[in-house]
Amino acid sequence: IRRCFGLSGQHSAQIRMTSPSSSSSDASSTTIKDMMGSKVDCPQIGIGMAALGRPGYISLTHKRDFEGVGKSVEAMQERAYAVLDSAYAAGVRYFDAARSYGRAEEFLAAWLKDRGIAPGDVCVGSKWGYTYTANWQTDTGGQPHEVKEHSRENLEKQSKETEGLLGEYVNLYQIHSATQASGVLTNESVIEGLWNIKKGKGWKIGLSLSGVEQAETLRMAIAVKNNEGERLFDSVQATYNVLESSCSEALKEAKSAGMQVIVKEGMANGRLFEDGNGGPSREKLSVLHAEARRLGCSVDSLGLACIIAQGFEPMVLSGAACKEHLESNMNAIRLVKEGKVTGEVAKRIIGGCRMAPEEYWAERSALEW
Repeated sequence: IRRCFGLSGQHSAQIRMTSPSSSSSDASSTTIKDMMGSKVDCPQIGIGMAALGRPGYISLTHKRDFEGVGKSVEAMQERAYAVLDSAYAAGVRYFDAARSYGRAEEFLAAWLKDRGIAPGDVCVGSKWGYTYTANWQTDTGGQPHEVKEHSRENLEKQSKETEGLLGEYVNLYQIHSATQASGVLTNESVIEGLWNIKKGKGWKIGLSLSGVEQAETLRMAIAVKNNEGERLFDSVQATYNVLESSCSEALKEAKSAGMQVIVKEGMANGRLFEDGNGGPSREKLSVLHAEARRLGCSVDSLGLACIIAQGFEPMVLSGAACKEHLESNMNAIRLVKEGKVTGEVAKRIIGGCRMAPEEYWAERSALEW
């Protein structure tokens, strides 16, 4: 595993970032065209802000990633700026946040403005549906770090908060962790509110998924249309990795329906690393680790390359919490471009690593924040 190193000095508002056309990164030529109608071409790796906006997060490497740096608001913002700077310089143009990611929207908005990056130079997505409740603590005494509420009132409240911070940068607004149990896809008032946002603000509308019923929930979402037959949802963000690929067919259906596929938790919350986990998933990963040794690449880059190589052409979120991890993640694009990871190679690796969805999600639920 590449280790994260502490930062010295404060982030500078004087840095000016390169434009997409001037980036020299290999990532700039492996793109999703006009991501979410933004007119921005994005490489297939974006930045997920879940680990950068709050001190506690479900990742086996999160605590170690911040050793020697600390998790004060100032230290976390400095680290977020460092990762965002590196990502933008590497050609990354899609950035994904949520209301429940602590100060992620605030950090992202401040960085965009401090760096002089115009709305037309990036594509930004955020989410509503969870409220951050941890009050910048990692130990909440057993209380949840975030609370879910898929109501019309919360949609109105949180969309206004997102707009207040990110304003004209927002291209995509997503339901955070839509499930059949929450009833959000059959809540007529919420659906009406989402249509109002889509028509009134011009934001694309998406949903993120979680749990063993990802495929079934996605198929419900694809079917949500207005009286004119227009589909509400423009994107889906799903958990997909070498351990959990059960929604593969549904993601292909979403792609065929015209939805943009975004993949989260490509590293399975750090479980892909050899020293990251001692649970059932560790026994499944020998194929991935052996192939990484054969190719002479990192486990994380190979794991993400297996996702990029899928036929549903996903935007894959890097959850990197430091520059070193981001740089390693970005090598996934090179592995695909150079033909080292093809669809067939990915199929073989995923086939050897796949867990039963129930087993995967049970293990994830047991992870500590």
